[in-house]
Amino acid sequence: MAVLEVKNLTKKFGAFTAVNNISFDLREGEILGFLGPNGAGKTTTIQMLLGITTPTSGTIHYFEKDFFKHSQYCLSRLNFTSAFNNLQGRNSVWENLQVFANLYNVENYIPKIKKLINRFEMEDFIYKSYFDLSTGQKTRANFIKALINDPKIILMDEPTASLDPDIADKTLTFIEELRKERPITILYTSHNMSEVTRICDRVIFMDKGLIVAHDTPLGLTKRIQIAQLRLTFNDKKDVIIKYLENEHLDHRFDGAHVVYITTEEKTLPKIIFDLSKEGIWMTDIEVKKPTLEHVFLQIARGEKYVFQ
Repeated sequence: MAVLEVKNLTKKFGAFTAVNNISFDLREGEILGFLGPNGAGKTTTIQMLLGITTPTSGTIHYFEKDFFKHSQYCLSRLNFTSAFNNLQGRNSVWENLQVFANLYNVENYIPKIKKLINRFEMEDFIYKSYFDLSTGQKTRANFIKALINDPKIILMDEPTASLDPDIADKTLTFIEELRKERPITILYTSHNMSEVTRICDRVIFMDKGLIVAHDTPLGLTKRIQIAQLRLTFNDKKDVIIKYLENEHLDHRFDGAHVVYITTEEKTLPKIIFDLSKEGIWMTDIEVKKPTLEHVFLQIARGEKYVFQ
């Protein structure tokens, strides 16, 4: 079941089109990665999904209801977190969370807030003013705010951008545990491709206001057919050179005993087998396959990705 349906969504600022006729859906219980380079239109899209910005054209439906006709109903079932949004700076974290609990009419919110505070290790900062928190602490406070009303859908805009690796990993683990407990649905933007690969079921790439790719993380990485083979060998470098040149294989040597070969992934077993038949003693074999980061860079640069 689709809990969010976006059809032909467009936003123009004068002659500039920030979002150009995009359509996608978000299914109950899934995490959809929403990616793209800076200026791709992601933030403008999220602002329209939150009702902050009015679309030039197109429709948004949450839970099969028109967002603009039933905004209060829809927004009460949503929440949002971002590493770049701020709560009230002069208020303490606790006061901020109380305000949002009341805004969302959350019943018996005190034990809920305490549980989330413990989960995100904010016990020592809960009575400090939000303004005095570190960037990472602010990000955690924003995350707690986003969960306070048990939302059906959470829009997450780079929620781990300012967190240290340990807290970022705990945040991702919490997201994974949360979706096991209930069918939470998340639209997740990030520039950390390992995070997206880890938690996202599907991925949308935007560029220049358009959706340019839409698939699973695995499906997207398969679009780059090449891989890189790193071989460490004992001797017979001249034999390896002759073989690689005869086969017209893209390669480079790193010192006397290491060679990098870039080619189609399906040909790698043949290369290893052929060199073995030539009497090459290979002491180490490493294969570098395309990742979601490679796909991201290829789309962002508008050119074929080249292994470094």
